[in-house]
Formats: sequence, structure tokens, C-alpha cells
Amino acid sequence: MMTLPNPILMHGLGNRFAILDLRGGGTLTDDGAKTLASQTGVDQVLTIEPGREADVYMGIWNADGSRVAACGNGTRCVAWHVLAETGGSRLVLETDASVLMATVSGDHQVSVDMGVPKLDWPDIPLAERMDTRFVDIKIGPIDAPILMAPTAVNMGNPHVVFFVEDIDSIDIPGVGPLIEWHPLLPEGANVGFATLQGPADIRLRVWERGAGLTQACGTGACAALVAAHRLRRLGREATVHLDGGDLHVTWRDDDHVIMTGPVAYET
Repeated sequence: MMTLPNPILMHGLGNRFAILDLRGGGTLTDDGAKTLASQTGVDQVLTIEPGREADVYMGIWNADGSRVAACGNGTRCVAWHVLAETGGSRLVLETDASVLMATVSGDHQVSVDMGVPKLDWPDIPLAERMDTRFVDIKIGPIDAPILMAPTAVNMGNPHVVFFVEDIDSIDIPGVGPLIEWHPLLPEGANVGFATLQGPADIRLRVWERGAGLTQACGTGACAALVAAHRLRRLGREATVHLDGGDLHVTWRDDDHVIMTGPVAYET
């Protein structure tokens, strides 16, 4: 059995990753990813592998060993690491969700074209046909729910976003697991809690599917901007303030979502 390389530890706004460079060979199993996540205390485990349709392929596992198809902060970290090796400024990166373009946009800053969000109910997916701007999920008493009618967006992985007046009043570790695997969400979902702080500012916390409450979530930031614009509460561009720092997100007129933010190595 081939010995796996030592992990590269990186983070994007405190969203922590153990990255295995498998371009020289080797395979990571679900159990292996779960063990590595436990040993390193990271949110996700990523692999860099030879690309089939791109410069490299990125595999993604949550801390619980479940395989997922997209990770915005992880994409930025892997792109920076590979481009630092090559001296390039652009990388085409393949995930199980799509092929992405990443570009160096400053000192330890990377922009990623996250593609076109999926908004129809089968593409989230939801278990029933409904308007994805107002998903029929309620938490709390039937006559006075504390949370209701999130907006659903698929950014390569499924998200539901609740807009709340006071994000700090929400017991996210208490309600996040109740929503993560709600019966309307057959594949589970990342659960965002967002407060609009200005005409182009969103405060966001995310309970990530398979990882729990993290310092930042790149696809969650993209989903929050898309959801806010769909509800006509914001324009197509915003700074998203997460616990670990800020991401800038633009939903361009061609429907592609661009996410920009920092990356760092852990010592």
C-alpha cells in the first residue's frame, strides 16, 4: 500500500483544510479522510489529483468522512498552493460539481468563478416541487416559528439561507442539525443564517453539512448573495462578513458567481 504524503494545512478565513497532494499517486478513502480530519482538527480534507478536464482535480471530504462536490474556500487554498508552485496566475480546477477557474487577485488573495447557481427545486434538490425562494421549512411553534421560509440555492452543493434580524440571537448549534437533514432536503444542506447590514453588506454564519459551525463557508457566502438578490433585498454584489473574515461576492450579469478572498498556510 502506498504511503500517503503529509498533509498541507491551510485555511481560508479560518475554514481549515488538510490537503493531500496525490498527483504522484495514492488514494484517499472516506474512512481515511475522517481519520485525518480528526487527527488534524480540520473542517474538510482535500486532495490534489491529476485533472481529467482541467489542470488539477480536487477531491473534497467533510470532517465526518462524507464526500461532497464543492468547497469555495478550499478551492481558493488549493489554487493558491498549485499556482505558488508553478508561478502561474490562473488555474483550471475540476471538482465533482464542475470545472472552475481560479485567479490570483493579490497577495494571498484568490478569485474563483464558482459558475452559475442552480435554483430549480430538483437541482437543490428538494423533496417536493415548490418556489425555492420560500422553502416550506419552519422551526419552533407552529403559530410563532423562530425560523421559516429559507431560500434555497445550489452552488455545487445545496444551501438554504434564513434571513434574520439578529444573527446573534439564533442558537445555531441547536437549530442547525434540525435543518441540515430536514425531510425536504433529501441530500441534506448547508444552513446559512444571514443579517443584512447595509446595501452591500451581509453578516453570515453557516452550519455546514457534515462539518457543523465553521469560521467561514465560501459556497455559503455565494448562496447568501444569490438568495438576497433573488428576494430583491440586495443588488448583485456584496461583502459577506463571516466569523473568520470577509469575502467579496459578485453575481455577474452572465449569471456566474465570483468569490474573492484570502488564503493562508498554517504553521
